[in-house]
Amino acid sequence: MSRLSSKRLEQLKELGLRLIDQRNARILVHPLGNSSGYWFGGGNLILDHDGTILISGRFRNEGDARTGTGAGARGLECAIFRGSSPYSEFEKALSLSKQDLSAHQEVVSIEGVSLLPSLQASGQFELYVSTEKKISYPKQLIHFQKPGTGVWSIDHLPLGDLSNSPNPDSIKPIANTQNPGTLHIKDPVAFRFNSETTHIIHCNHPFSWSSSNSGLLTQKSTDENFSMVSENILPRGNSWDVACSRITERLPIPKIGAFAELPDLSLYFYDGAECLRPLDQNLKAAKRPRGYSCEEIGGLAWGWDNEFPKLQKLSVDFPLFISPHGTGCSRYASALPLPDGSIFATWQQSQPDYSQPLVGNHLPESEVNRILAS
Repeated sequence: MSRLSSKRLEQLKELGLRLIDQRNARILVHPLGNSSGYWFGGGNLILDHDGTILISGRFRNEGDARTGTGAGARGLECAIFRGSSPYSEFEKALSLSKQDLSAHQEVVSIEGVSLLPSLQASGQFELYVSTEKKISYPKQLIHFQKPGTGVWSIDHLPLGDLSNSPNPDSIKPIANTQNPGTLHIKDPVAFRFNSETTHIIHCNHPFSWSSSNSGLLTQKSTDENFSMVSENILPRGNSWDVACSRITERLPIPKIGAFAELPDLSLYFYDGAECLRPLDQNLKAAKRPRGYSCEEIGGLAWGWDNEFPKLQKLSVDFPLFISPHGTGCSRYASALPLPDGSIFATWQQSQPDYSQPLVGNHLPESEVNRILAS
């Protein structure tokens, strides 16, 4: 992978830190409860054709993934919110329940979603949603499946102008597998470098839920289906992200300042964790949020667009994004360049009550220009 100077790498890191500004974040969408296990997020930001901002995500209530819905409802609603600016109130524009998404197979829980403008018509959208479906593990793994649980996969759902409910019969599976090492596929991150190809970075887990990795699906405009390009485009690290390396967003870097003459490149936000279950703290050592399943912390990677999916991490030894509240969880970051040159970012942030609302921060054009200046 072609190199970037240390100064430019520090500028990318500063941009990420100023976007995911934990102290200046404001709550955009509250979860449905104010305690551990209640969240909203796991989606992305896009602009509609009229210039309004759309936020996609899922509401999640208390529960335990090890028991299906035996301990609570878990992911119960996929929702899209609309706002006129980063500072406006965001109003719900579309809601899809587990039942709405169960046209072909019963849905146990909803997790990450991703929204893209349709290439077919202005004001229409492509929704990619990950759901846990009530189906059995492959025969050779059946003894590992916990009662009440299912298998995660990703579906595609075409949407109109959001004023009408979509046709549930139009739901189409795009990513599922019987491979033990990547049995659960979820948390899509859909984007395009151009109109010819749609990429979906996604999270995968083995049947044992012992790690979390970032795979890649690709569909050319001439293809009927998505193809699996890689099961791991951002290998887990050796310290803070040894158990989890889950990409949640691609942000194209503006062609300004020191980056004006460079080839196109992008910043990638990702979630990491030391273990998928909480680790005990040594009271005599450095106490720190260490990240675990559902309470991950965040980092950054970057890559040249013409070399994708080759990526390089910026947060090698330590995380960059930690909430000052609750468990320290800071995850599912998304970022959207706006027409005025500013950038709007959102993420799930642990609160003092241990809930995870969707919070946001807006970085004005002047600050973007300052950070990326020569």
